[in-house]
Amino acid sequence: MARRSDRVAPRRVDWSARALRDLEEISDYIARDDEPAAARWVDKLIAAAERAAVLPMMGRRVPEMDRDDVRERLVHAYRVVYWIHEEHIEILTVFEGHRRLVLAVPRRG
Repeated sequence: MARRSDRVAPRRVDWSARALRDLEEISDYIARDDEPAAARWVDKLIAAAERAAVLPMMGRRVPEMDRDDVRERLVHAYRVVYWIHEEHIEILTVFEGHRRLVLAVPRRG
Protein backbone atom coordinates (compact mmCIF):
# COMPACT_ATOMS: atom_id res chain seq x y z
CA MET A 1 0.00 0.00 0.00
CA ALA A 2 1.38 3.39 -0.98
CA ARG A 3 2.16 5.80 1.80
CA ARG A 4 0.73 9.29 1.59
CA SER A 5 4.23 10.70 0.91
CA ASP A 6 4.65 8.28 -2.04
CA ARG A 7 1.67 9.62 -3.95
CA VAL A 8 2.18 11.65 -7.08
CA ALA A 9 1.19 15.30 -6.83
CA PRO A 10 -1.53 16.11 -9.36
CA ARG A 11 -0.78 18.50 -12.16
CA ARG A 12 -2.68 21.72 -12.44
CA VAL A 13 -5.86 21.48 -14.53
CA ASP A 14 -6.42 24.31 -17.03
CA TRP A 15 -9.66 24.50 -18.99
CA SER A 16 -9.68 25.87 -22.54
CA ALA A 17 -12.41 28.31 -23.50
CA ARG A 18 -13.87 25.62 -25.74
CA ALA A 19 -14.02 23.07 -22.92
CA LEU A 20 -15.74 25.57 -20.63
CA ARG A 21 -18.30 26.28 -23.36
CA ASP A 22 -18.76 22.54 -23.80
CA LEU A 23 -19.53 22.10 -20.09
CA GLU A 24 -21.99 24.98 -20.19
CA GLU A 25 -23.76 23.56 -23.24
CA ILE A 26 -23.95 20.09 -21.70
CA SER A 27 -25.34 21.56 -18.50
CA ASP A 28 -27.91 23.70 -20.34
CA TYR A 29 -29.07 20.75 -22.43
CA ILE A 30 -29.55 18.40 -19.47
CA ALA A 31 -31.05 21.17 -17.30
CA ARG A 32 -33.97 21.51 -19.73
CA ASP A 33 -35.29 18.27 -18.23
CA ASP A 34 -33.54 18.01 -14.86
CA GLU A 35 -31.44 20.80 -13.29
CA PRO A 36 -30.03 18.68 -10.42
CA ALA A 37 -28.97 16.02 -12.95
CA ALA A 38 -27.20 18.69 -15.00
CA ALA A 39 -25.17 19.74 -11.96
CA ARG A 40 -24.30 16.10 -11.18
CA TRP A 41 -23.11 15.50 -14.77
CA VAL A 42 -20.91 18.57 -14.81
CA ASP A 43 -19.44 17.50 -11.44
CA LYS A 44 -18.67 14.04 -12.89
CA LEU A 45 -16.94 15.56 -15.91
CA ILE A 46 -14.87 17.91 -13.75
CA ALA A 47 -13.94 15.01 -11.46
CA ALA A 48 -12.70 13.02 -14.48
CA ALA A 49 -10.44 15.93 -15.44
CA GLU A 50 -9.09 16.12 -11.90
CA ARG A 51 -8.37 12.35 -11.90
CA ALA A 52 -6.54 12.77 -15.21
CA ALA A 53 -4.30 15.36 -13.56
CA VAL A 54 -3.03 12.74 -11.10
CA LEU A 55 -2.04 10.09 -13.67
CA PRO A 56 -2.44 11.70 -17.10
CA MET A 57 -1.01 8.79 -19.09
CA MET A 58 -3.74 6.50 -17.73
CA GLY A 59 -6.22 8.10 -20.11
CA ARG A 60 -6.61 6.36 -23.42
CA ARG A 61 -5.00 7.69 -26.57
CA VAL A 62 -7.45 9.66 -28.65
CA PRO A 63 -8.24 7.39 -31.64
CA GLU A 64 -8.50 10.32 -34.07
CA MET A 65 -4.99 11.58 -33.24
CA ASP A 66 -1.59 9.97 -33.70
CA ARG A 67 0.15 11.35 -30.61
CA ASP A 68 0.78 10.35 -27.01
CA ASP A 69 0.36 13.74 -25.35
CA VAL A 70 -3.36 14.05 -26.11
CA ARG A 71 -5.47 11.65 -24.07
CA GLU A 72 -9.04 11.23 -22.97
CA ARG A 73 -11.12 9.98 -20.07
CA LEU A 74 -14.49 8.45 -20.80
CA VAL A 75 -17.42 9.32 -18.57
CA HIS A 76 -20.38 7.24 -19.73
CA ALA A 77 -21.34 8.83 -23.07
CA TYR A 78 -18.90 11.75 -22.78
CA ARG A 79 -15.24 12.19 -23.72
CA VAL A 80 -12.99 14.54 -21.72
CA VAL A 81 -10.03 15.26 -24.03
CA TYR A 82 -6.85 16.75 -22.56
CA TRP A 83 -3.34 17.73 -23.61
CA ILE A 84 -0.51 16.74 -21.28
CA HIS A 85 2.03 19.47 -20.54
CA GLU A 86 5.04 19.34 -18.21
CA GLU A 87 3.38 21.10 -15.26
CA HIS A 88 -0.32 20.84 -16.10
CA ILE A 89 -2.97 19.28 -18.27
CA GLU A 90 -5.18 21.36 -20.51
CA ILE A 91 -8.75 20.21 -20.99
CA LEU A 92 -9.34 20.79 -24.69
CA THR A 93 -12.94 19.69 -25.15
CA VAL A 94 -15.77 17.70 -23.61
CA PHE A 95 -18.32 16.12 -25.92
CA GLU A 96 -20.63 13.18 -26.52
CA GLY A 97 -18.72 10.08 -27.49
CA HIS A 98 -20.80 9.25 -30.56
CA ARG A 99 -19.40 12.36 -32.26
CA ARG A 100 -16.02 12.40 -33.99
CA LEU A 101 -13.33 14.69 -32.57
CA VAL A 102 -12.44 17.66 -34.74
CA LEU A 103 -9.57 19.45 -33.04
CA ALA A 104 -6.22 20.91 -33.96
CA VAL A 105 -3.51 20.66 -31.32
CA PRO A 106 -0.13 22.25 -32.07
CA ARG A 107 2.96 20.08 -32.11
CA ARG A 108 5.56 20.67 -29.45
CA GLY A 109 8.68 22.00 -30.96
